[in-house]
Parts: sequence; C-alpha cells; structure tokens
Amino acid sequence: MFGIRFAKFEPGLFVLKYRKGIIQKQGAGLTFWYYVPTTSLVAVPVDSKDAPFMFAEFSSDFQELSVQGQLTYRISDPEKTAQMLNYTIDNRRFNYLTDDPEKLSDRLINLLQIAVKGAVKALNLKEAVVASDRIAVNAYKSLREHEMTGSLGVDILSVTIAAIKPKPETAKALEAETRENILMEADQAIVRRRNYAIEQERIIRESELNTEIAVEQKNRQIKETKLETERLALKKQLAMKEEQLNFEIQQEQRNSELVDLKARNDKIEADSKAYALREIMKVYENMNVETLKALASGGLDSGRLMALAFQGLADKAEKIGNLNITPDLLASMMEKGKNRT
Repeated sequence: MFGIRFAKFEPGLFVLKYRKGIIQKQGAGLTFWYYVPTTSLVAVPVDSKDAPFMFAEFSSDFQELSVQGQLTYRISDPEKTAQMLNYTIDNRRFNYLTDDPEKLSDRLINLLQIAVKGAVKALNLKEAVVASDRIAVNAYKSLREHEMTGSLGVDILSVTIAAIKPKPETAKALEAETRENILMEADQAIVRRRNYAIEQERIIRESELNTEIAVEQKNRQIKETKLETERLALKKQLAMKEEQLNFEIQQEQRNSELVDLKARNDKIEADSKAYALREIMKVYENMNVETLKALASGGLDSGRLMALAFQGLADKAEKIGNLNITPDLLASMMEKGKNRT
C-alpha cells in the first residue's frame, strides 16, 4: 500500500538494505518495513553450501582420469561477496535479479579444478587412482590459500574426492595387471609357505637330531660314569683284597715266627731235658740194679710194690719150686686197684 511493504528474511540470509545507495540496515534474519521505489535489498545466503563436481584430468603418464567429489563452503564475509557478485533481489517477488549467485559455486569449482589438476598431473595412473585423500587435502589447502577465495568472502569448509577413475578399458587393463600381480603374489606366497614349511621341517629334524645326539652323549656319559664307578669299586675291592693278603701275610709271618720261636723253645726245652736226662743217666750208670729198683719203689703204694714183687718172682721163676697166692691176697690187690682208679 502506497509502495510500503514488509520484509521478513530467514536466519540463513544476510540482508543488506540500501536506500539511495547507502546501507540503512544489515544482518541475518532481519524483518523491517521498506519503501519499494527507493529501496534495494541484497540477500546473501550465509549457510553452508555443497557443490558437487566431476571433471576429467590427465596423469603424468597421459592417462585420462575422472575426478568426482564435493566442495563444501560458506560465505563468511557477505559484504565482500555482495561486492563481487550481484545478490540483489526483486522487492516484490523476492527472487534474484541476475544469475550471479549461481556463479559463486562455478568460480570455486574452477579454482578447485586447477588445484586438482596440478595434484593429479604430478602422479602416474596407479598413484593417482589410490591418492584421492592426498589430492583432496592438497586441493583444500590450495583453495583456502588462493587470493580469489578471500576476495569472494568465502570460507572453504571441506573438499572431498569420492573417486578417481580411469577409462573403462584402462581400468580393465589395471584390473588384469593387478589380478596377475595378485595371482603372482599368491604363487609366491605359496612358494614362501612351502619353503617355510620345508625350513621348519628341517629345523624340527635338526632339533630331533640334536636331541638324539644329546641323548647319545648323555647315555655315553652314563655308561662312562658306570664304568668309572665299577672301575673304582674293583680298584677298591682289589685294594681291600691286597690289604687282606698283606694282613694274612703278616699273620703267616707272625705265625711262622711264632712256630720258629716255639720250635726253638721246644728244642731248647728238649735239649735241656735231654741234658738233664743224660746227667741223671750218668749217675745211674754206675749204680746196682737192685739199688735202682729200690729207689724206684720208694714212692710206690702197696699194690705197685706187690706188682713189682710178682715181677721179681717171675724173673726168679726157675729158682722157685712152689708159690701159693691166696684169694684174699688177690682180692685185696684188686680192691686197691679200684680205689686208685
């Protein structure tokens, strides 16, 4: 009514209200009344934006690669952005008067493409295919440090590269080569595994042989120890036998000495007795027989005396005519003989 209208903007829009070329009001999510004939409104979106991209590049070995990813950014300085691009909106329909807001993403993607191109160009095909994260990091740093990014008032939030793909025929060739390499590595792994098994078997066999050698050495030591023990036992037995023989020899020597001594003593005693006997016999040689008999009968009892008397009678039998011996006399003699026994 009368050219005066009410405007209400979302928090994600930074609004610049111009009147006669002078900023009257600015901020995010503003609400205000304005006079349409003399007012210009600029609305710059300050929320984050995602800009997908896909472009073809060449590696250092001249292989074409398809790079796919996404750029995420937000306008951090709306005034700079509004100066570089036209974000003026229609006061009545609230749509942009030009297509400049759409050009911001294109400019950023162009800058990103230059950064990605430099990173991919420094790598060969195999390196580039697996270097998406490294290329994304390099592109992110390059884009943030670029002068144009600062001039546009944009803050780069992230650069993500989803895939770096070669042409289908190139991919098949890579797959074939990789497959062959994998099969070759598998064969080599089998060979290494077999060699390892052979080596382990050799180690086990060597360990078993070492164990057998150690057992044989231990058995030999045991046998040697037993033989040494038996030798020492035999040596000790021999020493004991030798000591026993020496003892017996000493005993025999002592017995021999004792026998010799006893023989000498017996000889001396016999010689002494013989000498005494000879001296006695010398005395008896000159004596009368009757005298000797009388001396001999001096210590005899009556029975022996009677026996000697009978012996004398027997010696004189030719001279004796008759001899009467009574039973009483014989009984008396026999009784005395029993008493002596």
